[in-house]
Amino acid sequence: MAEIAVNRTLASGAGWTVEDLVCTRGPRDRPFEEQHGQVTVGLVVEGTFQYRGALGAGDARRCLMAPGSVLLGSPGQCFECGHEHGAGDRCVSFHYSPACFERIADRAPSFQRLRIPPLRDLSRLFASVHPARRRDPGLWEEAAVRVAGAVALVEGAEEAAVPPSAMRRVDESVRFIEERRSGALSLDELAREARLSPYHFLRMFEQATGVTPHQYVRRLRLVDAGRRLLDGADRIAAIAFDSGFGDVSNFNRVFRAEFGVSPREFRLTSGFRPACRSGLPGAGPGCGCR
Repeated sequence: MAEIAVNRTLASGAGWTVEDLVCTRGPRDRPFEEQHGQVTVGLVVEGTFQYRGALGAGDARRCLMAPGSVLLGSPGQCFECGHEHGAGDRCVSFHYSPACFERIADRAPSFQRLRIPPLRDLSRLFASVHPARRRDPGLWEEAAVRVAGAVALVEGAEEAAVPPSAMRRVDESVRFIEERRSGALSLDELAREARLSPYHFLRMFEQATGVTPHQYVRRLRLVDAGRRLLDGADRIAAIAFDSGFGDVSNFNRVFRAEFGVSPREFRLTSGFRPACRSGLPGAGPGCGCR
């Protein structure tokens, strides 16, 4: 039986640990009950799975976890993760002792819901904490603080339960989107793939993920773009086109709306200074070639 594999501990400190968790389980593997030992905040970066847990006596819930969503777990809470509709996922998982989480977030170390859907407020976090990024321990400590604080701010009331039939359709749609995220994806095409009318697909997708298909696709592309801006010297125009945006001006506008800064400003805040390609004397970061 394939188990969840802890690829590596990315960093740890006083009362907190962050891990790169890769799961290889699939539809043929039966879910098994586990228990959160600490406060758990898992950022889903790849794949999909069904997360089941109880928020109180007799109050069992089930939700779809997809890239961009955040798994929440309270100490002592029992849970199951299932992969009925596809194999594998990857999460950056932050674990806090109750005292550490309460100190950072200034709130009780327990949650009233199982997940947070993909939200604009969390896009910058997802762009900066992908496990493939090389970060020093100080940056991971800052990330642990930011994640706990962000979750405390945006966690709200529990979402409505999603029927199992809707869960399957949307799970398959999310994996379809992941494979084609940089291409043209219309609501009609996604609805046809899910074998639903556009209206019913739109309603079902939003109910299961917490965002509309358009919001989900755009957020996925922008997080990918943000990661590339932080990690390499690719030109902003190339990143815009590779991310499925038809022109740079539209990319700049949408990126600023999502992250609060322009792509260039976002890159500069990471300390990355790409060399100028203009070849002009005196050219530099302000020359506009990027």
